[in-house]
Amino acid sequence: MPELPEVETVVRDLRAAGLAGRRIRRVTVLHPAVVAGAAPRTFARRVAGRRIVALRRRAKFIVFELEAGWLLTLHLRMTGQLHLVRRLPPRDRHDHLRLTLDDGRTLIYHDPRRFGRWRLTMADDALLRRLGPEPLDDTLTAAAFAHRLARHRRQLKPLLLDQTFLAGLGNIYADEALWAARLHPQRLAHTVRPAGARALWSAIRRLLRSAIRHRGTTLGLGEGNFASPHHERGRYRTRLKAYGQAGAPCPRCGTPLRRLIVGQRGTHICPRCQSL
Repeated sequence: MPELPEVETVVRDLRAAGLAGRRIRRVTVLHPAVVAGAAPRTFARRVAGRRIVALRRRAKFIVFELEAGWLLTLHLRMTGQLHLVRRLPPRDRHDHLRLTLDDGRTLIYHDPRRFGRWRLTMADDALLRRLGPEPLDDTLTAAAFAHRLARHRRQLKPLLLDQTFLAGLGNIYADEALWAARLHPQRLAHTVRPAGARALWSAIRRLLRSAIRHRGTTLGLGEGNFASPHHERGRYRTRLKAYGQAGAPCPRCGTPLRRLIVGQRGTHICPRCQSL
């Protein structure tokens, strides 16, 4: 599932391609399941003709700010991709929505699993308001993060994956950050001391920034794996220290890494460095 670095990569690519300022001439919904909150015809009619004022990311959402105060949001979920093309190719069976722009280009939503969702709302979006702070926002200081941890009696990893606690973190980077901070994913959040909380805060921010520089993580070669709007794959996979490395020696101490289930999610730890 694309996480913060992958979604940020997509948004930056769309900005660089000049989508801000373009007008959406036509919306073609090829599969109704990818539209939430409105009938496909209503959705298409309301979006068509509106200019894209800006693009941004909020947590794992791609947010198109449209004129007149509308927000067009997309959550890619597990296998969603956006392809920006100059010439419209023959329809692929996994292409489910198209935005035709006023300069002749088309933004194609491609999703083999069809779990992603497009929504059109006004700017005061209740779903986005419920999200927690952005981990790279300067207002989330180490002290503020430690205070948030101390308020919870939940296990660390499920808490980090809760988008109302922290926006944008997912399975890959939660495992990496907990490994870097030497914290067990099942440790209760309120038992983490200030030094551990600072280490986790620092690791999250450092890892996310590095992953963004490397254009995210692509885990495999299948068409459902992450790719940018120009079909480029993320390069961060070779830098993973814990996630997906079960059985390999810990890069820090040499102990074989272990896979376990925490909060119904596959989780990767070093049993020596991350003792409970």
